[in-house]
Amino acid sequence: MGAAPPAAAPAAPASCGEGPEGRQRGGETFPGLAGGKAVSTAPPVGRGRAPAAERCAGQPAAGPGRVTAAPLRNSIKERARLRLRECDVGDKFSRLPLPKASVLLPLMVRAGKLHLLLTVRSMQLRRSPGEVCFPGGKSEAIDKDEIDTALREAKEEVGLQPENVEVVCRLVPGIDKMNHLVTPVVGFIEDTFQAIPNPGEVSHVFVVPLEYFVKPLNYKTLPYKTSSGYSSRMHCFTYDDDEHKMSFKIWGLTAHFAVFLALVIFGKRPTFEVDYDLDNLISSSENNFMNLYASLYERKKSNL
Repeated sequence: MGAAPPAAAPAAPASCGEGPEGRQRGGETFPGLAGGKAVSTAPPVGRGRAPAAERCAGQPAAGPGRVTAAPLRNSIKERARLRLRECDVGDKFSRLPLPKASVLLPLMVRAGKLHLLLTVRSMQLRRSPGEVCFPGGKSEAIDKDEIDTALREAKEEVGLQPENVEVVCRLVPGIDKMNHLVTPVVGFIEDTFQAIPNPGEVSHVFVVPLEYFVKPLNYKTLPYKTSSGYSSRMHCFTYDDDEHKMSFKIWGLTAHFAVFLALVIFGKRPTFEVDYDLDNLISSSENNFMNLYASLYERKKSNL
């Protein structure tokens, strides 16, 4: 899934009322949006079993004086899980009448810190060649839901087997420049994962410390107007990867998802401006998305 304009909207959005047929904005009901609570506190939606080391996280250490990284790794994961589950939207936005796509946000613990796996789109691709993105793509008929789409695409693009992903949640979606509803699916993978890039789709695979998306070394923001006329800001990061001796530009919808993920997990103010009420991150992110969707919905109505 290539980079695309972010789905964020300006801060301080109008509140959205809910009704049995969908969610309302300014007295208007949008079809396809499930009503109900804004926050899901359901258990993780993991597909497959957690790795053995994690299943044993609650057991005593192997012996006195023995040093192991497993307890630290599992503690980092558990803290992240708790925060992510608070923001799990489940299928709340799944019935919006837009073509569907999903991306997988693969988290791993490396050197005591959370890292995020990203890819670079092959130069052979017609759309967005050479851009940084998450594994992902458009929904297909064989997919049961957004999670299936993300896992299938990750397997096809980088050889990540679905059973090796502990899916934690779905976050608030975005809308890309092709007007696809893009759902970010967050999951943990082992830091020992060795990617096998599909050369027809992916040229490079790399990891970035998640904290980089709230405390970057090289960042700029660009004003942006969506195709539906909605004004927003676009995050643009440049990450110097010592392992590959390369610099990667991370922007658009990919950067938008990475920033929101970092805000959810770390719960601290970034070193740059964002379009969220950080004291009400979940509700403001949903309102931002609904404002963006409303602008698209209004444009479609006006073209009828």
